[in-house]
Amino acid sequence: RQSLARELRFRGMDVVVPRDVDMLERTDEEQLECAARNNRVVYSLNRKDFYKLHAMWVGTGRSHTGIILSRQNLQVGEQMRRLLRLASRLTAEEMINRVEFLTAWG
Repeated sequence: RQSLARELRFRGMDVVVPRDVDMLERTDEEQLECAARNNRVVYSLNRKDFYKLHAMWVGTGRSHTGIILSRQNLQVGEQMRRLLRLASRLTAEEMINRVEFLTAWG
């Protein structure tokens, strides 16, 4: 993750990783809450759990600032290209309460 974050930052994206915001040992829900409080989109390889959280939050009227989910086996360079493509086409407002699968941005 550090290499992906570094490459995205180099290309001008405002990226933090859990270590940057003291969230390494926190639950997925705590990470989503932190992201929502700080107007950040979550990027995760944990598709099953974050998709469940999205459904639970939206179903109960809670709002989040977006979730991007990816596969485990996607190489860093490919993740970066797809994330940059997604970021260039969707605004922060369009990401609210939305889940995007990185595989769709190939």
